[in-house]
Formats: sequence, C-alpha cells, structure tokens
Amino acid sequence: MVKKQIENFDLEQICNSGQCFRMKKLAENKYRIIVGARYLDVYQKDGESIFYCSLEEFTEVWEEYFDLKRAYKLYIEKINPKDTYLVNAAKLGGGIRILKQDLWEMIVSFLISQQNNIVRIRRCIENICREYGEEKITVSGEHYYAFPKAEAFACLEEDDLKACNLGYRSRYVVRAAKAVVAGEIDLQAIEKMKYAKAKEELLKIFGVGVKVADCICLFGLHHLEAFPVDTHINQALEKHYKRGFPKRRYKGFEGVLQQYIFYYELFGEKTE
Repeated sequence: MVKKQIENFDLEQICNSGQCFRMKKLAENKYRIIVGARYLDVYQKDGESIFYCSLEEFTEVWEEYFDLKRAYKLYIEKINPKDTYLVNAAKLGGGIRILKQDLWEMIVSFLISQQNNIVRIRRCIENICREYGEEKITVSGEHYYAFPKAEAFACLEEDDLKACNLGYRSRYVVRAAKAVVAGEIDLQAIEKMKYAKAKEELLKIFGVGVKVADCICLFGLHHLEAFPVDTHINQALEKHYKRGFPKRRYKGFEGVLQQYIFYYELFGEKTE
C-alpha cells in the first residue's frame, strides 16, 4: 500500500462530480476505482489517503490518473474574491481534481450520458462492462469487468446495446466503435491534438455535440480549458454570470472551475 497526505483531494467529491462512472463508495471512507482493466481500492480519512497498490503502480498509473502532481490550491487562490458564488463553490468542492481518463472510455461514457442522470449512466456502463468486458479477478479475489474495447462493440447491430438499457444511445456507441476499428476515428492522433482541434475532430463522431465534445476534452484528454455547459452549468451562468463566465480571467483552467460550479449546483443548496 502507499500512504499519502494530499491537499485538495477528496474521493467522495470526485466520485459525485459527474466526470467518472466506475468509481464507487464501498464503505465509509473506502472507494473502489476501475479504470480500463485496472482495479484500485483507496481508503481516505483525516487527510490521509491509502492506495492499495504497489509504489510502482501508484507512480506509473494512479499519480497521473488523479492528477496528484498539480497544485489545485493555486487555481483556487486565483478566484476573484468578489465572486462570492465561485468562492463558495470552490470552498465546497475544492477536493475535486480533473481525472486523466482513457479517451475511448470517455467517448462511450459521455455518449451514454446524454439526457441521462449519473445513477443511470453508471448502471448502463456497468451493464456493457458485464456483457462485453473481460472478466478480471483481483489478488484478493474480487471479480470485476474491464471496460470493453471498441472491437467488442464494432461487430454489433446498432440497436444491440438497448439490451443494456442504452436506449437510442446504442447506435451512437456502436457507430463510434465501428469508426474507431475502421480507422475513421484515430484516437492516438486526437490525443496529440490541442483543445480546439481535438474538439473539432470529436464533433465529427455521430452523436457527439458541443457539450459531449467538451466533456471528452476535459475528462478524457485533460484539456483544462474545456468548459462543458449542461443544464446545471447553464442554470448557474444565467443566475450568476449574465454576461458570460469570465474565461479570460481563468484562462487555462476553466474546466477546473466548471467542476466546482457543477458540484455546487448539485450539492450546494443542501449544505447551506
């Protein structure tokens, strides 16, 4: 195991932030994270995080995945103190970090996310993983399923994933998989692109609109300048930023602040 004291790192906040759908709270202070074919248990209490993996795996995989080398407090310190809404949002959700996730998994996840809620998205993704992902067993004997590769979906008919409760989104995922396997979508090339170009390429995928493209850019490509606007964010913008969000002031980390706002819109009223 690896023990770390990390500032601005709260797994409960990350788990509920809408950016990942295979992180689950198992018990008080204990979380399970499945990423691709990897599995991790993390225990977090009183500022200490215990990662149940080798130091080598932590350094090579999880440190980057959780973006732990980045000082998020610097972003919080740059918030305009007169913007009490954003100050309060960062105060509530300051433990959120932008995860560095797999591009293919994010394309599928956010195609599924459309007109959907977090609970149902998680259920849909668990369904496709159980049906089409490779079964794995941890050293402690826990069974889990890897996230399916594009090849697993490319041979399907467009409506086949309706059996996994994807509804009309089934054809989005199947068509995207076929395009990846055929080489029409080059994931490796997209990973090397800057934000604007990557977003342009993602918009060519059937079923991907502006919001979904921005979510993929932020959570799958780690372009921190991406600022996805869904109903929650739009509600906040209309109420608190009638002239638009001051992106110029926060250039380069708008997506981090987007997550604070999103989380605050979901949970802020309950804590006030």
